Amino acid sequence: MSNFKKLTAIFLAVLMTAFLTGCGGDSGEQKKSNGKTIGVAMPSQSSIRWYKDGENLKKTLEGQGYTVNLEYTKDTYQTQVDQIQKMIDDNVSCLVIGAFDSTKLVDILAKAYEKKIPIISYDRLIMDTDSISYYVTFDNKDVGVQIGKYIEEKLELKSGKGPYNIEFFAGSPTDNNARVLNSGLFEVLQPYLNSGQLVVPSGKVQFDDIAIKGWSRPDAKARMAEILKTYYADGKKLDAVIAPSDGFSYVIIEALEEAGYSVGNNWPIITGDDGELRAARNIIDGKMAMTVFKDTRVLVEKCATMVDAVMNGNEPEINDVNSYNNRKLTVPAYLCKPETIDASNVQEKIIDGGYYSKEELEAK
Repeated sequence: MSNFKKLTAIFLAVLMTAFLTGCGGDSGEQKKSNGKTIGVAMPSQSSIRWYKDGENLKKTLEGQGYTVNLEYTKDTYQTQVDQIQKMIDDNVSCLVIGAFDSTKLVDILAKAYEKKIPIISYDRLIMDTDSISYYVTFDNKDVGVQIGKYIEEKLELKSGKGPYNIEFFAGSPTDNNARVLNSGLFEVLQPYLNSGQLVVPSGKVQFDDIAIKGWSRPDAKARMAEILKTYYADGKKLDAVIAPSDGFSYVIIEALEEAGYSVGNNWPIITGDDGELRAARNIIDGKMAMTVFKDTRVLVEKCATMVDAVMNGNEPEINDVNSYNNRKLTVPAYLCKPETIDASNVQEKIIDGGYYSKEELEAK
């Protein structure tokens, strides 16, 4: 065979291979577009947790054949209102909303309702509106219960040990989850406050007194610093600090270190919630005692399944029809199960479970 014929044969073989590959269609990882667009509005891009939720939900929905319009707020409720308005104007088929401020979306969601756009409230219950269809979240009361039971166990409160000095923080007053978590926490710990086994030197235990507006980390840090300066400067031992989020735990740690505290030297039990990468590192380093792990892969999957059911005219899977009243209606919900993580199981649950890699955990 001449060189020319050889080259021609090779060219035709390559061309045929490319053609057959192109005709093979997609690998099944992503369906063809079904022509429907899902608007996804997330409350923050500065939080690793919320950023991952948004990106994972987008990927999952796209894998189901949907086009996804994903937006993050710039940590203001008005930004989110404007983003949702744009989604409504663009005629999205469904809205998934993780609210920045769950009390500020009534008017904008009424517009979506008028256009018959179904709305799924994601992780944070949207309040004071009858426009939302469903709610998908973790069992937030159980998060509080798990934090409370961890303190109960580690301080051996059931055995009558104490008194111990403890300080409480709560999330934003505009986030219904913060109130639900707090109710679960005090359901466990209130009897020990009543008995005097737990003592709060600052005197702050009511939700409105311990809540941090907007989940502001600077405000949480300032409050912790003020508590240490005012109530513990005389050497009084601080035994535990209840942080209802990993973000709060980080700044509580900073305030403690700046006040001269160090791990291993009268370091208090510090709780958390969300199971973030930094929290896992802090648990390994002894800075945090525990966090409540919310495997958001499960939350994303349940949300995407809910969206798909609604878009196909089916009833989504629901496991709670009684617990989540937003002052306008009781919203049908699916509750995912959280897990307590501490030094005893962080390797098993976080790394072996594939949520974070060993390399991610070890990278500082």
